Amino acid sequence: MKIAVIQGPNLNMLGIREKHIYGPMSLEQIHEQMKASAEQNGVELEFFQSNLEGEIVDRIQECLGTVDGILINPAAFSHTSIAIKDALSAVNLPTVEVHISNIYKREEFRQKSVTAGASTGVISGFGPFGYHMGLIALTQIVSEVKAIQNQQKPETPAQNS
Repeated sequence: MKIAVIQGPNLNMLGIREKHIYGPMSLEQIHEQMKASAEQNGVELEFFQSNLEGEIVDRIQECLGTVDGILINPAAFSHTSIAIKDALSAVNLPTVEVHISNIYKREEFRQKSVTAGASTGVISGFGPFGYHMGLIALTQIVSEVKAIQNQQKPETPAQNS
């Protein structure tokens, strides 16, 4: 199983910016914890971070046919990006959206996630542990999707030699 982890703007500044909101962990530390958990469960992770909306859209589109699911923290683009929402809808992969802070306890403009409408589920407010929760949820969802797809495959008749 292969999962793309896509990180949005300013997440490269974790551990430096607004520690009272996002905590002291860096993005690299979060990714290291995710890798350790993924390896234990036979999951391959591909990490990507960009501060540019178009690059995130491109990366989502590249996921089509190459990964089984997407774990995304669109960060500030969550609240504004129809382009990212449309890209997620277009690839139609199981997607879990993660937010380190509880967006529903923050400013009003942060309480609406445009991109959530194209996500299978959203995890918000659990700090960096939300990534672990998202990874568990996504691996379960992908496993269920694969099981259903395998059940729907027509049986091939036995070959005679």
